Amino acid sequence: IKQEMRQVMENLKAALENAGSSLEKVLKTVCLLKSIEDFATFNEVYSEYFTVNSIKPARVCYATSDLPLGARIEVECTAFL
Repeated sequence: IKQEMRQVMENLKAALENAGSSLEKVLKTVCLLKSIEDFATFNEVYSEYFTVNSIKPARVCYATSDLPLGARIEVECTAFL
């Protein structure tokens, strides 16, 4: 799950940078996990990406029964441009 989570975060980081933003400008994330049992590992990796000034964006996290294409994690965000 760590590798998948890191890939999700790297994709999110790249999408933000392509739009002229960054992880530092994220206001809120919505996180979907296929299994809530993965939350501790998810949170560990998530925390590696939001480290500026120890301020993390608002976050909601849900467990869901299924995600597209067999994914175990999905993260969406709202950020300043």
